[in-house]
Amino acid sequence: MILDKVKNTMKKYNLIDKNDKIIIGVSGGPDSVALLYLLNSLRKEFKLRLHIAHLDHMLRTDSYKDSEFVQNLAQRLKLPITNAQINVKELAKRGSLEEIARNARLGFFFKVAKDLKTNKIALGHNLDDQAETVLMRILRGAGLYGLAGILPKRNIAGYQIIRPLIEVKRREIEAFLKKRKVKPRLDKSNLENIYLRNKIRNRLMPLLEKEYNKNIKEVLSNMAQIVGDDYDYLTRIANKAIGKPNAKLNLKRFLRLHPAIQRLVLRLMIAKLKGNTRRITFKHIREIEDLTLHRPVNSIVNLPKGVSIVKEKNSLSFYRKNL
Repeated sequence: MILDKVKNTMKKYNLIDKNDKIIIGVSGGPDSVALLYLLNSLRKEFKLRLHIAHLDHMLRTDSYKDSEFVQNLAQRLKLPITNAQINVKELAKRGSLEEIARNARLGFFFKVAKDLKTNKIALGHNLDDQAETVLMRILRGAGLYGLAGILPKRNIAGYQIIRPLIEVKRREIEAFLKKRKVKPRLDKSNLENIYLRNKIRNRLMPLLEKEYNKNIKEVLSNMAQIVGDDYDYLTRIANKAIGKPNAKLNLKRFLRLHPAIQRLVLRLMIAKLKGNTRRITFKHIREIEDLTLHRPVNSIVNLPKGVSIVKEKNSLSFYRKNL
């Protein structure tokens, strides 16, 4: 039963406590709608206070219908809702549409959470999403962090993102909604094989299931969980190596670390400056390694988003320019 599976996931990863106030990101699609119904069914048992958050990205001419659908859901379930609208296409003139949309969505959720004085945000990513993400990152090239895929629980900027459906298959979600006679909104762009994720979902994954391993989604999802645990352990070691928050690394101590921990330390230092490690590739990490080992004092490595690393006599210093 899908509810039992969700409760097991919640318990395994300590996602929800009694009396939690939770923001639920609801797009109107199957995953977020199922998440809403499932958490609502647990509301009395866990004494939850739920609040729906819906952001209209204005990417489709009929996107207003998604807002109307979610508004009606809120009324039916007697739950409070915060709606907002943002023209992502207009913002995307300055960068990647996918990244701009993601940042806008997270920023909106964070604002709602701040206004309601809570830090817990539930999103509807499922096991299929996990498998697709891992496969996509394998194709693009990824380290441990990338292969960990979509984490069941993740802290971002002081907010806790939880994903209670991460061990539930897409077909289970569809069956759950069908049984409840709930017809979610469908984004037809998911059927278009323009983006890499759609190509993986619509072409590559069915091929792998049919010709190579019928359980490929479970295999990839299990791998993500194992790698995620490994990454978590190594990150703890890397954080101990860094010590007190600082914009400098002691060069001698850094060079005594294992290369795996060195690379994690570098990524953690960069993330502290720019908030994440997006667009930081293995090539960048190798360039920093070359800086520490072979280049003279006062040499500099410049990274995306205005981050610079300077080799000083006894340390590596990390800076970020105001862009």
